[in-house]
Amino acid sequence: MASYADTTQLPTDSTQLPMLVASGLSCQRGKRRLFQDLTLRVSAGTALLVQGANGSGKTSLLRMLAGLTCPTSGQVYWNGTPIRQLGDEYRGQLLYCGHLNGLKDELSAEENLMTAAALSGRAVSTTMVRSALRDVGLGGWECLSTRALSQGQKRRVMLARLLLDPRPLWVLDEPLTALDADAVTWLSHVIDLHLQHGGVAVLTSHQDIALTGSVQTCRLGS
Repeated sequence: MASYADTTQLPTDSTQLPMLVASGLSCQRGKRRLFQDLTLRVSAGTALLVQGANGSGKTSLLRMLAGLTCPTSGQVYWNGTPIRQLGDEYRGQLLYCGHLNGLKDELSAEENLMTAAALSGRAVSTTMVRSALRDVGLGGWECLSTRALSQGQKRRVMLARLLLDPRPLWVLDEPLTALDADAVTWLSHVIDLHLQHGGVAVLTSHQDIALTGSVQTCRLGS
């Protein structure tokens, strides 16, 4: 695959460009190089599944694509422009769900989602939040302290953000962790709908996830 120089901007004709491009990415942790010269091109309506053994750099790659970690070398582009130039504009285009659920135990599921929406600048109503929680199988649990929820239920609360904060790029680090079969089926459906509407999803998973849309695979450490 062709790569692009870090100091240049990609062509701006969106009809010829993938939405998300990683060009020549390298990642080094201490003396260990996790990956190098990695190039990815992800078009609208496509999911990128990042695979690899523990310690191969999957989370590091996702954090680079989300703009949370700088690569050792290389560049990430969104619609033809380096994300470091876009700054907050790029962050407003993506929703990142990491290993940690990012929930406050003292708040209820409903309060956690209302707080997350407020922090991201999204206006959501209590009705919208409760509808999202019902969709993820937590109807009747909305007002219970998050501390009382199981790990799988907490994961569902975090993933309910996908219904409340629609953005074109989803970056999901091990989203299937602690989910039961019904929740995995639900999440697969939600990701498929996101792709059908022209979105992009980047995710890691040690479990199988059945997606009907276009899926690319990137295996690290191979």
